[in-house]
Amino acid sequence: MKFKPVEEQLEIIKRGAVELISEEELTKKLRKSYETGKPLVIKAGFDPSAADIHLGHTVLLRKLKQFQDLGHEIKFLIGDFTGMIGDPSGKSEIRKQLTREQVSENAKTYQLQVSKVLRKEINPVFNSHWFEKFTPYDFLRLSAHLTVAQMLSREDFKQRYAKGQDISILEFMYPLLQGYDSVELKADVELGGTDQKFNLLVGRQMQKDCNVPVQCVLMMPLLEGLDGVQKMSKSLNNYVGINEPADVIYAKLMSISDFLMYRYYELLTDVPLIEIKKYKSDIELGILHPKKCKENLALEITKCYYSGQEAQKAAKTFNSRFSGGTNWDDTDNFENISLNRSQWVDGKLWICKLLTLTGACKSNSDARRLIQQKAVVLNGKILTDANLELPVPEKEYLLKAGKKKFVRILVNG
Repeated sequence: MKFKPVEEQLEIIKRGAVELISEEELTKKLRKSYETGKPLVIKAGFDPSAADIHLGHTVLLRKLKQFQDLGHEIKFLIGDFTGMIGDPSGKSEIRKQLTREQVSENAKTYQLQVSKVLRKEINPVFNSHWFEKFTPYDFLRLSAHLTVAQMLSREDFKQRYAKGQDISILEFMYPLLQGYDSVELKADVELGGTDQKFNLLVGRQMQKDCNVPVQCVLMMPLLEGLDGVQKMSKSLNNYVGINEPADVIYAKLMSISDFLMYRYYELLTDVPLIEIKKYKSDIELGILHPKKCKENLALEITKCYYSGQEAQKAAKTFNSRFSGGTNWDDTDNFENISLNRSQWVDGKLWICKLLTLTGACKSNSDARRLIQQKAVVLNGKILTDANLELPVPEKEYLLKAGKKKFVRILVNG
């Protein structure tokens, strides 16, 4: 097979990455691959601990797809065995174990969803294939590859140990099992999030101990959720699921901050970095409106999981639902409502209280429901946090609640 030149491959591979261990090693592997025509083996493991794949998962999946498009051999590993233990990375307490049935059911949905990102000819690999053949002796022999001191050097374990929090022996086994996956697959490169660094390095050590060529490690950032603060997670309700309806995906993406928008462009789209840089420059110069840039982002990402026609329809649905025919740049149609500065207690006013004061909602519970339905827009951004406290506006707030309530909020006093 004819590969792209090594320099071109590296540019694609390094896009969005946080750390590569090491670039020198990977360059040598790519050069040998280029000369021999033999593809590298690229591994990325996913434990089916939940049924849905969200955009946070696709950061790794998209990187895997880039290697796939470059002509390398992809090992999409479903950790149906390790999933019953649960990866302790970044956890402050022992994770609840899943049953074999739960993991199996989640794995089925993973296979269906991942075809939206990777080319359909990909065949997933299950680590139960080898671990279920292990004897007790094999597991004991595996545990000899790391010491307790090495385990406790791991940051999350170190913190839990210092606080007197429990760490199970089973959790100690997880990095060893993930490391052995790399031995079994003879991986040249393993992909993982920054929270996976310890596990990924164990894979390198395990391969070395087993006289297998050592893998390179490529670490991708953890994607912030819609709140722009916490890691994207279904449990935190700050996620965008790739199986959600197109109009929901589009609407959720329109709610993110301008700052987060550029990060999503880099990690979740194929828009060239030079174009993203120009978007940012044009917005800073006032040439491009941030809303237009965000609309393009929402459309680009929605098209990754639905057809272009469905993505365009989602955009129209959003504009109809949240603009209601009103032009946000033309505020003459907004009803003017004046509030007294004293209603901001210690400079803060609860969003639900604001909605009731403006007459947009009859009660706080009604306001909460409207926010949960993604039907409240403040200054052009969809609100998702019903506990949001707003400062006194420097000039005004432009608020849309439901389909017809448009108000300009001014402050007296």
